[in-house]
Amino acid sequence: MEPVAGHSAEHSQERILLIACGALAREVLAVTKANGLGHVDLRCLPAELHMRPDAITDAVRDAIHRYRSEYDKMFVLYADCGTGGLLDVMLEEEGVERIAGPHCYSFFAGNETFAEQAEDEITTFYLTDFLVRQFESFVIKPMGLDRWPELADTYFAHYEKLVYLAQTDDLSLDEKARAAAERLGLKFERRYTGYGDMGSFISQVAQITETYDDPERQDEPSLAADDFLIEDDAVTEALVGSKI
Repeated sequence: MEPVAGHSAEHSQERILLIACGALAREVLAVTKANGLGHVDLRCLPAELHMRPDAITDAVRDAIHRYRSEYDKMFVLYADCGTGGLLDVMLEEEGVERIAGPHCYSFFAGNETFAEQAEDEITTFYLTDFLVRQFESFVIKPMGLDRWPELADTYFAHYEKLVYLAQTDDLSLDEKARAAAERLGLKFERRYTGYGDMGSFISQVAQITETYDDPERQDEPSLAADDFLIEDDAVTEALVGSKI
């Protein structure tokens, strides 16, 4: 993977924390590692909050309060994600910035691009790399389609196609996404997005402070969920609620 455009090899003296949805773990770590952002740590909340948006605001607030004393700056990698603006109200109170966008589909595709296409894609169902991997856990089972597959005709009666917003080039994920579309009775389209606005956002927030040359501070970024600290880019059931 190529470093995000505009990133400098020098790093900030200040420690930066990204509080993110567990569904973004792989992608965030890919960006931080490709750009050598050793001063940027990642704390992920369980991806299952994706299905309980009413719980996101309080969970993010708790994470801010828990880790604020350990870092110089904090940023949130959640879009509005169905919180109805409540996340933004809380973040303004806490003085913490989040990535722009209504949901991850938008910032992966690029918020401007997604907004331009939105009116023509009202009947589109979207998947990301994470949702392709977790199709059973985050789409089929929550909708009860594992028990009553005939309900797919009702749930998706007004959808016409499934668009797979691909963050990576992975033939196995392409095949799974196509199979998901067939299972739901939808046309299939794949669009490669890479990391979209998320990559740019991480690069920007990682460069907004002074640079440093202390090699002792340039450790590998860490990934944590709740009380679990996970090194490298491994993501566990404790993080996302189901295996990636």
